[in-house]
Amino acid sequence: MRATADDYYRVLLDLRPHGPAWPEDDNDLRGHAEELARTHNRAVDLIDEADPRTTLEMLEAWERVCALPDDCTPAAVTLAERRDAIAARLAARGGQSPAYYIGVAAALGFSITITEFEPFTCETEITEPALDETWRHAFQVNAPETTIRDFTVESPCSERLRTWGNEILECRINALKPAHSFARYSYGG
Repeated sequence: MRATADDYYRVLLDLRPHGPAWPEDDNDLRGHAEELARTHNRAVDLIDEADPRTTLEMLEAWERVCALPDDCTPAAVTLAERRDAIAARLAARGGQSPAYYIGVAAALGFSITITEFEPFTCETEITEPALDETWRHAFQVNAPETTIRDFTVESPCSERLRTWGNEILECRINALKPAHSFARYSYGG
């Protein structure tokens, strides 16, 4: 909760001794109250800065801690995308399940599904594709043809109104998938 200089001035007046020797209006206390209110409000700001989802002044420090930008997060992205990248990096726990990759994509602002492939066996239905054993380590990322991310209320005036594309999605999935696996990408319906 933010405080004003008047809030602190009233508190300082109440803390001093009472009596006719003390002036009703004290300019020294007003000066101290202004500084105390400024310090108090900066401490309140620090609470916002401690959360990467609301940071502004410490954004570059958060990016340095998270080793961002990286190959999958270019430097020329919006404020919201930079915050999302930091939050995603901090929340990442790792995994190889379809749910993990769907969660990673959602944190980046993409809505995807994952298709897994099974090799052809004697128990496979005749209508299924005949896939060899190498397909056991492949999966397909199904995403909209173009993902659009819009300017938000928190975006600075210098940001583009709209960005689109799936390059960040492909880069992030390729960076996180196991080295022996193969990711295919299918865009559109």
